[in-house]
Amino acid sequence: MSSRQTSAPSHAHSLNWPPEPIPPVGYLSRKALPIKKSDAEPLTRKDVQYDMLEHIFSDKHAAFTSPVLGETEKITFSDLYISTLYNSGKCSKVLKEKMVDTPAFAVELAKISLLTNVGRINTTMAFFPEMKTALRTYHPVPSLQKTDGNAQDAPRIKNCLKAALLPSEVGGVPASTPEEILEKSGANSRPPTSVVNLIFVLANHAAPLSDTHFEGGFNFLDLFLPGRGLASDERGRCFLWMMFYYLEHHESNNPFHDDYSRTHAPKAPRIRPLTAEELAHEDTDTPEEIEWGHKMSLQRNNFLQKLVASQQEREKRDQMLPPSQPDKGPSPIPMAKTHSGSKRPAPADLDAMLRLQQPSQLSQVPPIIMHHQQGRPGLNSPRERSMVEQAWFEVCNTDPLADSDEESRDEHSRQDYSTLF
Repeated sequence: MSSRQTSAPSHAHSLNWPPEPIPPVGYLSRKALPIKKSDAEPLTRKDVQYDMLEHIFSDKHAAFTSPVLGETEKITFSDLYISTLYNSGKCSKVLKEKMVDTPAFAVELAKISLLTNVGRINTTMAFFPEMKTALRTYHPVPSLQKTDGNAQDAPRIKNCLKAALLPSEVGGVPASTPEEILEKSGANSRPPTSVVNLIFVLANHAAPLSDTHFEGGFNFLDLFLPGRGLASDERGRCFLWMMFYYLEHHESNNPFHDDYSRTHAPKAPRIRPLTAEELAHEDTDTPEEIEWGHKMSLQRNNFLQKLVASQQEREKRDQMLPPSQPDKGPSPIPMAKTHSGSKRPAPADLDAMLRLQQPSQLSQVPPIIMHHQQGRPGLNSPRERSMVEQAWFEVCNTDPLADSDEESRDEHSRQDYSTLF
C-alpha cells in the first residue's frame, strides 16, 4: 500500500475510492474557455486577450485566398475574416453599411466575432446597456467599442457566424473535420471551407490536434486563454500559421513559419514564455478605457434600478386597490410558458419600459396599447408596426428562456433588429 494510502483517513480505506482520472487534453481549456463576469462588469483587455487580437488583425501578410468568386489576389487574414462576415447570409444590410462606412468598426466587430467563434464569448452576453432579457448579461468592452458603444450581442454574432459559408457550402454540409478540410485543400479546392467554419472545426477538435501541432498538453483553445504567460505576438503568429496550414496548403511554404515549425512538420511555431516584466506590459487597459467601462457599468445599473423601481411602484399600487375595484392602469405582468411548460413572468410592463426609454412617445400611444387590451396590434396587419406596437408584440410573444439562436422571428422583428443594429 502506497504512502499516500497509508496517510489517508481510515474511512477512505473502507470506501476504496479509485484514483481520479486525468482529464483529457483540452478538457480544462474547454471548461475555462467562456469568459465569466457579473452583469455590468466590463471585459478587460486581459479578458479578450487584446494584444493577440491586435497582432492577428494587423498582420500584413497577403497570404489567403479570397472567398469572393472572381477575386484572384491574395488577401490578409483581417480582410478574409471581415469579408466572410460581410457575406454571411445573416449579416443585415444596416450592419454591412456600417462595416463599409467605418472600417475600424468592421475590425472591432471581427475581433468580438473571433472570440465568439472559438467560444470565448458565449451567447449569454450582450453589449448594449438597455438589454432586458433576464438570462443574458450586459458587458461593456472598452477596448473593442471605440467606434460604436452598442455592438451586436453574442447571439446575433453567433447567428452571423453560423451562416458564414462559402457559396458552394450553402444548402449543403460544410467540412466538419480537419481531415476533410486538408483533403479539399490538397485537391486544390481553395479555400476548402470558410475561415469561420475552419475555426469552429479546430475548436471542436482541439484535443486530438494537440499532439499533431503542439507539445506538452497545449492546444488550439489555449491560444485564447489568459494566464498562460506566453507572448501575445507569437500566439497570434501560431494562430495565423494554423489558418494558412488548413486554408491554403499544409505542404507549401507557410509565411508564418519559424525555424522550429519549418523543420518539424506538422508542428506549429514555438511560443515564447514572457518574463515577469514583459507580462506586466501586456493587455494593459488605458485610463480612458477604464473610465468608459466604469461609466457604462453605472449606466447599466441606473437602468436596472429604474426598471425595478417602476415594477415595485406598480405592485404597491395594485396592493392598495380594493378587490372590487379593478386597476385602471397597466394589467398584471403577462405570464408566458417556458419550454418546460412552467410559467414565468414576461418582461416588465410596457408602460414602465416606455417611461424609461421614450417619454416623448407616450402621447402618441394608441388606446389599444395603453389599456393593454387583448388584441395584439400588428399581428395580422399588412402595414408596418409602430415602435410601440412592435415593443408590445415582443413582450407578449418572446420567451426570455430561449436562446436567440433558436428564436423564431417575423418580418417586423427582423426589421426592428436591423434598425437597431
